[in-house]
Amino acid sequence: MATDYYAILGVQRDASQDEIKKAFRRLARELHPDVNPDPKTQERFKEINTAYEVLSDPQKKQMYDLGGDPAGGASGGFGAGGFGNFSDIMDAFFGASAQRGPRSRTRRGQDAMIRLEITLEEAAFGTTKEIQVDTATVCTPCSGEGAAPGTSAQTCDMCRGRGEVSQVTRSFLGQVMTSRPCPQCQGFGTVVPTPCPECAGDGRVRSRRSLTVKIPAGVDNGTRIQLAGEGEVGPGGGPAGDLYVEIREAQHQVFQRRGDDLHCTVTIPMTAAALGTQCPLETLDGVEDVDIRPGTQSGQSIPLHGRGVTHLRGNGRGDLIVHVEVTTPSKLEPEQEELLRKLAKLRGEERPTGQFQPGQQGLFSRLKDAWNGR
Repeated sequence: MATDYYAILGVQRDASQDEIKKAFRRLARELHPDVNPDPKTQERFKEINTAYEVLSDPQKKQMYDLGGDPAGGASGGFGAGGFGNFSDIMDAFFGASAQRGPRSRTRRGQDAMIRLEITLEEAAFGTTKEIQVDTATVCTPCSGEGAAPGTSAQTCDMCRGRGEVSQVTRSFLGQVMTSRPCPQCQGFGTVVPTPCPECAGDGRVRSRRSLTVKIPAGVDNGTRIQLAGEGEVGPGGGPAGDLYVEIREAQHQVFQRRGDDLHCTVTIPMTAAALGTQCPLETLDGVEDVDIRPGTQSGQSIPLHGRGVTHLRGNGRGDLIVHVEVTTPSKLEPEQEELLRKLAKLRGEERPTGQFQPGQQGLFSRLKDAWNGR
């Protein structure tokens, strides 16, 4: 009676190759001699190894399904006929191995990144920029295939297109078959006898091209804009990676940016601070008058709401914070000093005897220093 290899692996006769491989790996983990040294278990392991040798090979499986027995009814493998596909046994213990067979010459390209400097105004409101990028692109003469025009890749005669070569060695476990990438085709399964002279067989060349980048409003230093598929083309004309545009914001002459808020400083004389005034300021939206109220002190801040940078994710804008700096004159004309003395006298800040009211000595000293040019 012919051996039922399907029953040995515990699969149906219409099982797929993936189901057969999973069943074999599951049983190999349980029955391998290194795990279970029982003699009966070793015999069982030989059976599943032989069954897998037959059912995992399409030609042997077809012969078996037609009534033949490619294995001759004998149990192969451990100690007698070798392990069949040794890498599958290793997979049973260490997980799925790397994909075997010829590897594709076509692979995805790497991502690329460039830095783009923009102004504060462009960052605040958004803009569109033309940029030049130098990346790998598909080789036009060979269309990314790597072979010279009029030629094509050929099947490797060493591995016959499998991308790997096998070697059988003997060990204390018996005959062991190992596989490694084919040294002639480097695992591709094909060779290019006449590489394209333009790309030297790589399927891609470097070239400079122009791209239009839309900069959204609200970007900041370090913001990266992703342009899908605009990076490096992969080997063999493979799909391109992504291009990342990293924003660098140039320093502004007037404003300092903190998040989405802008800060600036205006300098006014002490008379304007005392009496109040309107100070024209060039903002991102044009010239606006900043209202300086009477009695404004040096160091005070005046917010202009909604005059900052547009929020990148959300509605509205930040604020413009105006910091006021009040200057004291370092030198006074006689008439100016006399007027200030009269003002101080009217305010009760100076007495005829030269005595100071509590808290007023500082102001008079500054006026005196100004008179002396200190």
